[in-house]
Amino acid sequence: MIPSQPSTPPRLVIFDFDGTLADSFPWFVSVLNSVAARYGFRPVRPEEQDHLRGCDTRNLLRHLRVPLWKLPFIARHMRALMARDIDAITLFDGVPDLLRTLHARGVVIALVSSNSPDNIRRVLGPDLSALVTRMECGASLFGKPAKFRTLLRALAIPPHRAIAIGDETRDIEAARRVGIACAAVTWGYARADALAALRPDHCFDAVDRIADLFPFAGSGRADQGESRQIEIDLTRESARSIKA
Repeated sequence: MIPSQPSTPPRLVIFDFDGTLADSFPWFVSVLNSVAARYGFRPVRPEEQDHLRGCDTRNLLRHLRVPLWKLPFIARHMRALMARDIDAITLFDGVPDLLRTLHARGVVIALVSSNSPDNIRRVLGPDLSALVTRMECGASLFGKPAKFRTLLRALAIPPHRAIAIGDETRDIEAARRVGIACAAVTWGYARADALAALRPDHCFDAVDRIADLFPFAGSGRADQGESRQIEIDLTRESARSIKA
């Protein structure tokens, strides 16, 4: 379902990666119980999987009995496992065409993920990675709001011109905390009914429907100038980092 188009379409789209662009859930299920054994939380039985996909993040952690202090260690281990198994992770059908379409329409594409930049770039490949203006990676489980704010400041794009697209309830919650629009996709980690219960601004059940939200991010020379200014600002920021 896609609500009526806003008068001003988003200028910036902030994608989650795993479960939104990358089909990593089967891999996640395949390694989860070995990670549970290593870090001492409850394993997941096959018959539990669908129920757990309907839980929000806090309830899921409570069910699995995962102490919050262990989360950074678990996340780091999961990133290392994915790097080992990266050839098993592929993009969802239609994602390459979606990214190319959005880029051609002048949309600024960004990623915020708990995954590592190396893993993301290896799955995207060099051509698609080049379409992404900025990545904010290594987000903690509840750390996406801070990453969203960093993106908005770095790209000088106001919250009302941005939208975050993800597959988990925490993606919706993070966007709301920062005051940006949010969209949920139903092909990832969380069940569609769990996402719908939080009433995201948009809900997509097919990859190719996302492009309908961006008929054009802007028009004409003014927007081209804005894109060029973003590139200049990012170049200057990189130069300052090198000098520092």
